[in-house]
Amino acid sequence: MSDATLHALGQDPDDFAVQIADQIESFIVAVTEVAKGEDPDSAVPFLLLEVSQLLLAGGRLGAYQDVLPDERYEPDLGPEPDVDELRERFAYMLEPVDVYSEVFDPYEPRKAPVAHRISDDLADVVTDLRHGLAHYREGRTTEALWWWQFSYFTNWGPTASATLRALQSLVAHVRLDQPLEALDGLDTDEDLAEEELAEQAGRVMAEELGTIGRATARQRVVEG
Repeated sequence: MSDATLHALGQDPDDFAVQIADQIESFIVAVTEVAKGEDPDSAVPFLLLEVSQLLLAGGRLGAYQDVLPDERYEPDLGPEPDVDELRERFAYMLEPVDVYSEVFDPYEPRKAPVAHRISDDLADVVTDLRHGLAHYREGRTTEALWWWQFSYFTNWGPTASATLRALQSLVAHVRLDQPLEALDGLDTDEDLAEEELAEQAGRVMAEELGTIGRATARQRVVEG
């Protein structure tokens, strides 16, 4: 067992909450800055770094002892902050590579790949993280830890993990100069039969990554 895991298991809850809250707030600030689109060429590798660091916080939450909330019912936080602008900014910025395919549960046999959007995933993760952060800022440390831990297992953890794999694949194809043939992509709004979805899911990144790879090749020619 790693020192980080041992440290998480025996750490004081208040100190642990401060560290997790700092990591989460840093992630939210960073992805919000990326979404402004001031440096679009660096967006994908920067998101890869930020999502990787966020999942370190998630891993620590997963290794930590089960957190039990102080109250039976969750205190009312009022309306959730709107993330539509963040979602739309990322959808515009990442349009050629936004859609990817993912198998939700690798332990469930014969599960067909499902279409995802990086822009949707990032917005959903931020929503979950902000929810816990609102509790934390109100001084409800245990409630915040419980929410972050629970939603790590049920929503933002799997979502961020899938997003990380997509981002890592994008960076790998570009850095290794491995463009793929352009084929029909996969639309998350399509109502496809499972067989059609499985058939298209294997091709979904071809068009998207091919576009990036060709753009990178053109840039190298110009710079050369």
